[in-house]
Amino acid sequence: MTVLEVIQRSAEYLAKRGVDSPRLQAELLLAHVLRIPRLELYLRFERVLSNAELQALRDLVKRRGARIPLQHLLGSVSFCGLALAVNPSVLIPRPETELLAEQAWRFLARLTAETGAAPAALDFGTGSGCLAITLAVNCPGVRVTALDLSLEALAVARLNASSQGVSDQLDFLHGDGFAALPEGRQFNLIVTNPPYIPRAEIARLQPEVRDHDPRLALDGGEDGLDFFRRLAAEAPRFLRPDGRLLAEFGDGQAERVAGLFAGGCWKLDRVEPDLTGRPRFLLASKDAKT
Repeated sequence: MTVLEVIQRSAEYLAKRGVDSPRLQAELLLAHVLRIPRLELYLRFERVLSNAELQALRDLVKRRGARIPLQHLLGSVSFCGLALAVNPSVLIPRPETELLAEQAWRFLARLTAETGAAPAALDFGTGSGCLAITLAVNCPGVRVTALDLSLEALAVARLNASSQGVSDQLDFLHGDGFAALPEGRQFNLIVTNPPYIPRAEIARLQPEVRDHDPRLALDGGEDGLDFFRRLAAEAPRFLRPDGRLLAEFGDGQAERVAGLFAGGCWKLDRVEPDLTGRPRFLLASKDAKT
């Protein structure tokens, strides 16, 4: 069976099982089996696969048809141009979160240029380490604390930091949120993609998310805002004067999330959209007077 025939049959199989973008997914799985870039498949349509290659692909396509995430089958995900390992212990980084990372590293780069000092950042709920590692790669002088409640997630984050050569810029911390931080520790930036799915909605998510992303990384409480309330109440004492908080939130949550950071110790800077135009990111600053 040729490359082209295998792609067509695999795509048909995946389509019948409700998998999005079945042709693309089939190509990515085949490229993984053959250990070549996906686009190179188009130069090899007439190549005949060996029995071992066919069996390896069939196994992967069957598992993908069972709605195991593509990224788990490949073992990695591309995030801001970095190849990062993922497994069921961590939330699979989403493309929209790349915009959060970009906002964060631009803020740190600007701060470094203005002050000449090495900034300090906290990745609250680091998971795979995608945000912390992206900050370290793009801001070589930054010191990032990567905090997570899950020891399994921290193991993945450590692996990714090592593979990207930034382990010396990261401090990994295990614990339940801000309680894990030493009193008096302060940061120029806190960046986070916290759990924000309302608990009752988790059962209605796509199987790849519902059954394979860690519940800990999804469940935001009854209304999805538990972690934002915690951030609004506890984060200010861990931010330096004029320190910045950048956070991702869910669909339909913009007004309620923004309301938590309007007044008191906070100055609401703005809410930014994602690439679809939906409000997605909160930018707030610690009021320097508090």
